[in-house]
Parts: sequence; C-alpha cells; structure tokens
Amino acid sequence: MADLAPAANASPASGLNPRLARIAAAFAGSDAVGSVSPLGHGNINTTYLVEGDDLEPFVLQRLNTVVFPQPRLVMGNLLAVSEHVEGRLRQEKGGPGPRWVFPKVLRSAGEEAWLEEEGNFWRAISFVPATTSLDALDTPDQAREVGYGLGKFHELVHDLPCERLADTLEGFHITPGYLARYHAVCRADAAAPGRAGRDGEREAWAHGFVAQREGWAGVLEEAKARGELPLRPIHGDPKVNNVLLDATSGQAVALVDLDTVKPGLVHYDIGDCLRSGCNPLGEETTALDQVHFDLGLCAALLEGYGAVAHRFLCPADHRYLYDAIRLLSYELGVRFFSDHLAGDVYFHTQRPGHNLDRALVQFHLTASIEAQEQEIRGLLARLQEAR
Repeated sequence: MADLAPAANASPASGLNPRLARIAAAFAGSDAVGSVSPLGHGNINTTYLVEGDDLEPFVLQRLNTVVFPQPRLVMGNLLAVSEHVEGRLRQEKGGPGPRWVFPKVLRSAGEEAWLEEEGNFWRAISFVPATTSLDALDTPDQAREVGYGLGKFHELVHDLPCERLADTLEGFHITPGYLARYHAVCRADAAAPGRAGRDGEREAWAHGFVAQREGWAGVLEEAKARGELPLRPIHGDPKVNNVLLDATSGQAVALVDLDTVKPGLVHYDIGDCLRSGCNPLGEETTALDQVHFDLGLCAALLEGYGAVAHRFLCPADHRYLYDAIRLLSYELGVRFFSDHLAGDVYFHTQRPGHNLDRALVQFHLTASIEAQEQEIRGLLARLQEAR
C-alpha cells in the first residue's frame, strides 16, 4: 500500500480536494497534480480525470466493491488482458487498419496496480485523449464504428486462455439463473398481495411474456454445455458509450470500462451491443408503441463487427447469433421486472414503476426483434459469407 501522507506533488490549487489529491499523487510519479475532476456518468464506479501542467492525464477510479467484492481479481483480469493485447498490438504496429489504443494500468508509488485506503479500492488507467463517446447511435456510420470496436476487442483477446481470467461476476448473463431469481421473487410477491404500487394489468402482460419464452431462454447455455460454443474472454458490458471514437475521424479507437471482462460467450457481448445500439428510443422511453429494433443500425453494426470478427468466429458461433440478439433484450427485461417485483432493490429508480417501465421496453424490443427474424437472419448470413 502506498504512503498517503501529504505529498509534495499534490498541488495546492484552489478547490482541489486534499484527499483526492493525495490518492492521485500516489499514481502521478514526480509530476504535480493540478486538478481531479469528475469524469463520465457511470453507474458503478466513481471516476475522475487527473491533470497537471507536466502530467500525462490519467483516469482515477474508486471501484465499487459491492458490485465487485473481489477487486484484486478484477485488477488481475485487467492486467492479464492488458499484457495480452499490448503484445498483439506490438505485432500489428505499422500494419494496415485504424489505430487502436488499449488503456494502460498505472502503478502506484508502491509499484502496485491499485491502492487501498480507508476501505476503498483505487486504481489509475491512462487517459485516451482526443476521443468522444455516444450515448445513442444516430447514423449507420456510427453503428459501423461501434461494431468495429467490439469486433476489434474480441479479435485481440480471443486467443487469451480463459484459464488466465477469474470469473468476477458469477452468473452474469446466465439467463436461466435470472429466471430462477424471477420465480423466487414471484413466490414472495404472491405472499404479499397488498404490495404498494401494483400495476396488475401491465404486470400480468409481463408475466405472460416471460412465460411464453421461458422454455427457449437457456439456448446459449445449453449449447455451451454441449460443447458447441467455446468460452472466450468477453467485455461483459459493451454498451455504445464504452466505445471511444476519434474526435476528428469518428473511427473507433478503444473499448473501455473493462471491469466486467471475464470468460464467457461472445454472443453475450454481440447481443448486448445490438440490444443497446439498435433501440433508437433507448431504455428509458415510455412510448412503448414506438419501441423498435432498427434494422439499418443492426446491418451497419454487424458490418463493422464482421470486418474483424471473421478471423475468429466459427460456424457454430454463427448458428446462435440470432438467438443471442433476441435473448439479451429478453434477459434484461426479466432482470428489470424481477427488481420491480422485489421492490426495486438492485437498479436505481427515479419513480414508482420505473423498473416495470424499463422491463416493458425490453420486452417490446424483443417482440420487434422476433417480428423481424427473417430480415435479421439475412443480415447474419451476409456476415457469415464475409468469412
């Protein structure tokens, strides 16, 4: 653990929080910390940008140890992936294709990749300058770059042995597990008929939607158990705003927020990226009759992904891609609905019924995907033909 006594390289600049300055200084080396300012709007970790006159800007984060109760394993995964990707990028240096950046883990004054202070767990990562990110996709060009970003990440890590990675989020994206939780919550809910905020008609519709698809929901896990689908390193949370785009060219240059990296099926990443990127109205809309899965954005995203993914996807991977796209919106809907029934104990809400609204958005998105199955399978066939 680094010494957190007041440091000579912590600037006395007005407004600089002394505690944050001390923590940042532990990673800053001999350069003075000029500012520590909030960065982004993530829901899990607390993130800051550290800057100074002679300091290479870097990202300082306090990991959420409730979500990640074993933060050293999280950092072990990040270091393993970083080492592997840096080796791959050295081999590619000077070769064709857009530039790609992998954020580097910075060492503290004690040469550790993290710092523990007053029960908090801190880490620092290099900042990728001159980039931007999107909260939603507006054009096919944007979708194509987001798809390329996910494909590039998968291509760089697909040959990293999963034995080198810890499963830091056991059960994450395992749909049968979420359904088991849903049924447990339903049993508890049945014993509390007077629960406040009940929305009987919409809840009944959601229960029916879940039940109609439950027998199919284990499709990916069953294929994995049969040995059809291999485990590979996955990002775990490849939402649109985790892909950084060059501020000038708009090209994807990095995939960030790597705390959820773990062994899994690339199908979870692909389905989740398409789920988040091809829903123009987003997760928070209440205009359910307008929720739809955008085929144009889907086609462009798959085109970008396929530009690099053809190097590692196998025929069995392709067979289950439609199931992945359909499954991830259904899965998230089950999670939102379960939390609504449980009293909103996991997802942060802003109003009564918020998680029910979110669940219904995901279920309507699933229905839109199902209604366009043949068109989506046609897009996926073209992805496979590009191999």
